[in-house]
Amino acid sequence: MIPIGPLMREHRLIEHMISLMKAEVSTIAADRQADPAFIETVVDFFSTYGDRCHHGKEEEILFAQLKGKKLSAAHEGIVGELIEEHRIARQTMHDLVDANDRYKGGSLAALDEIGRLLNFLVAFYPAHIVKEDKSFFYPCMEYFTKQELDAMLEQFWEFDRKLIHEKYGRTVAELEKTRATGPDAPPPFRDV
Repeated sequence: MIPIGPLMREHRLIEHMISLMKAEVSTIAADRQADPAFIETVVDFFSTYGDRCHHGKEEEILFAQLKGKKLSAAHEGIVGELIEEHRIARQTMHDLVDANDRYKGGSLAALDEIGRLLNFLVAFYPAHIVKEDKSFFYPCMEYFTKQELDAMLEQFWEFDRKLIHEKYGRTVAELEKTRATGPDAPPPFRDV
């Protein structure tokens, strides 16, 4: 297996979430209401799986290693586009959290914003995935030796292995900041 195998498999799961989001967009349009818990799940999925896991491997491993290669102008341009698209996706998730919070607080205008943001993501991610799958992933593997590809795949597995610990270490640390106060509070969690 080459490193793009896991990345493309992750795309397939993202596509399934996109299908669920399309259904939610239809529900919002028909019923004029959203499911805040579903929106929270979408944000968690894209923030953790789509961004930290998937985009994390791309940016922190694949793109970082491509920086040491003599890329064609086209491939260099695509790397820049992909990084910008990742930034846009992150910002959209922040906007979706904000709109969902306002909707839960009773804002009907926020419902329209949720629908707009979901519609944006439903169009955005398939195009992003096609760009990676069809125009970038296979050609960029040609820049690496077999040994480099094997090492990168190992880095991907290690990245994934640490991910859940990173996520829930942050969760506990954030909770400790807001909830654990006073003389009986446990000492702050420190990853060893």
